Amino acid sequence: MTPPDAGHPREGQDQPGEPPDGPARFARIWSRAVYPATATSMTRPEFEAHLLGLTRTLAEALHARPFDPSPGRGVGEALVAAHCTAPDSLPRILGVLDAYLLLYCLDAQALPAEEARARCARLQHAIAAGFSQALQNRTRTEQEALSRAALQAQTDIATALHESETRFRAVFNDAALGIGLADMDGNILETNRTLSTMFGGSEHHIRSRNVTDWTHPEDFPETWRLQGELMRGERDHYSIEKPYNRSDGTVLWTNLTVSLLRDADGEPQYMLAMMEDITERRLLNLRLRYQATHDALTDLPNRALFFERLEQALGPGSECARIGLCYLDLDGFKAVNDSLGHAVGDQLLIAVAERLHSCVSGPRQLLARIGGDEFVALITDPPSRATVTELAERALDVLSEPVDLGGRELMVRASIGIVEGPVGDLTASEVLRSADITMYRAKSEGGNRYAVADPDSEARAISRHHLTHHLPSALRGCEFFIEYQPLIRMEDGSIEGAEALVRWSHPRHGVLGPDRFIPLAEHTGLIVPLGRWVLREAVRQACEWQVRGIGGARPLRVNVNLSPRQLHHPDLVDETVAVLEEFGLPAGSLCLEVTESAMVRADDHELKPLRQLAELGVGIALDDFGTGYSNLASLRRLPASTLKLDRSFTEGLQHHPPDPVDLRIVEGIVSLSHTLGLSVTVEGVETGLQAERLKELGCDSAQGWFYARPGPPEKLPMAV
Repeated sequence: MTPPDAGHPREGQDQPGEPPDGPARFARIWSRAVYPATATSMTRPEFEAHLLGLTRTLAEALHARPFDPSPGRGVGEALVAAHCTAPDSLPRILGVLDAYLLLYCLDAQALPAEEARARCARLQHAIAAGFSQALQNRTRTEQEALSRAALQAQTDIATALHESETRFRAVFNDAALGIGLADMDGNILETNRTLSTMFGGSEHHIRSRNVTDWTHPEDFPETWRLQGELMRGERDHYSIEKPYNRSDGTVLWTNLTVSLLRDADGEPQYMLAMMEDITERRLLNLRLRYQATHDALTDLPNRALFFERLEQALGPGSECARIGLCYLDLDGFKAVNDSLGHAVGDQLLIAVAERLHSCVSGPRQLLARIGGDEFVALITDPPSRATVTELAERALDVLSEPVDLGGRELMVRASIGIVEGPVGDLTASEVLRSADITMYRAKSEGGNRYAVADPDSEARAISRHHLTHHLPSALRGCEFFIEYQPLIRMEDGSIEGAEALVRWSHPRHGVLGPDRFIPLAEHTGLIVPLGRWVLREAVRQACEWQVRGIGGARPLRVNVNLSPRQLHHPDLVDETVAVLEEFGLPAGSLCLEVTESAMVRADDHELKPLRQLAELGVGIALDDFGTGYSNLASLRRLPASTLKLDRSFTEGLQHHPPDPVDLRIVEGIVSLSHTLGLSVTVEGVETGLQAERLKELGCDSAQGWFYARPGPPEKLPMAV
């Protein structure tokens, strides 16, 4: 039915000045739709208040995690108890739920749209089931009581027999349920008009058959066991869903209740069967179930059904010993949506689903769409890992041909993560997470391929994800700190400054070096606020050293690393100048270290901020020289004042005799640097012999474990 129009105020609608309340508004709409089809003694305001309580029950069920549709059964039962039992009551009830429940009883953004619709459908299913069960129970109780009374009346005195028979016939023939009476051998003695109508045949056609003849291939296994126990007098009644074949070849589904009627001595005498036609409701339930478990775009099983099957395979009572799972994600699908529109993207997904479905057709295989461009194939008890990898290869093969969409050919590539192995203690979420991580490994290796889950790679990926996820809170929570490694003048062994090295005091993993989190910060963009904090803290510390007179007549310089992303930040110059002015530190007491690869790759426009800082007196150091392009000719155009020679060039100087090639290389670099007006700082000095040779080669300064390891600022050595 069409729910009442809410376009203008009517009875039960919000009036001016009333607070907006989603459940209350829904209850009013619900009351307007259902109240005319009730036989309740409640007034309309009382009925609306009753529905408000049921509405809140449904709203709580919608938001519950984990989701449980069972409260819907209680709502259905409560509606029957309120006498909402007219023939069109249930369609009215479900119609309002379908049209308005999500609109007024679901918080915005509380659930993804697909999951919200699935929950709503399952709640409608539960309400219909509870409504029908309550209606059946009430009718069955009334009919059984009347039938018992009528049959008992047959043994009464002759003067009451006619009156009792009349009452019995009235109830028997006019009942809304189909009723049949059989003897203890199963011979059908009586049927009412409703039963004949339900079966689509004559009363004679039904009575000519024995109860035991009405078998059906879809009978539940316990159906005939229960019937046998009742015919032997071992039970008094049973209730079950049972299908029957009609005379026209269609199937009648019923809620069947069979009761044993005993005589005055307690001996079994008759069997009374009452049947409610639930064929339409069953079809509705099947339709709602299908909608809740299948993707509307591709008609494939959706995430809910996939997890249901996966949990069954992993459950303790499962007969499945191994599982195989292929998690597929299209490469570059976002670009298709952004450039060609979502309509083309949807057509592409439909075409991909059809091709993948042709690969997944085995009896123990399931293909599902679980996200925008994410598909997953589940294989239970695969004969071998090769079975799963061959499925992935077939999927990549069928996607290799361009997809023709209205004359436009689109190339499709995909990355697949494979998980295969014995069913263990992993949950469905953990298995899918493993496949997801593996899929991203395949994508990072270039895409258009598959990768098989590897515990070590997965552990590294989980660690990276964990650290990336916690970087923002770590920055807010002051989990970072700085250690300083001294820079030593080689001519006299005095300290000329220190390099600021950031550390992360992680509450779970302990102290982490920059190699563990700087690449993650660079990737996420958090390197900019982190670098801003390091610069400010290092400048503050350098100012404190100068105020305390540490370093003597030559104030200590502090070196701060600058990442490639910081180098391109538009506010680099303004923020650096602002920090220097805030603490009153001379520009010459700050040196920014930029890696060779980042500086050599930069064009003149990108180098402009470094030139501006160099003109202000800030030192610029070319860090890790020798690990990147090592383009000596480009040194002339770079605004660097210092060249920091990577440790790989000086390791050969630790030996005796030293490596002659390393000697010549270092000697040449030092000579060229001095010719260009650059000072040379050597990294990674670990022995006295190495330090002495570097001094002889003309290096200006050095740092390394030979002099001091990085440490807190208060433990900075003043000389070596």
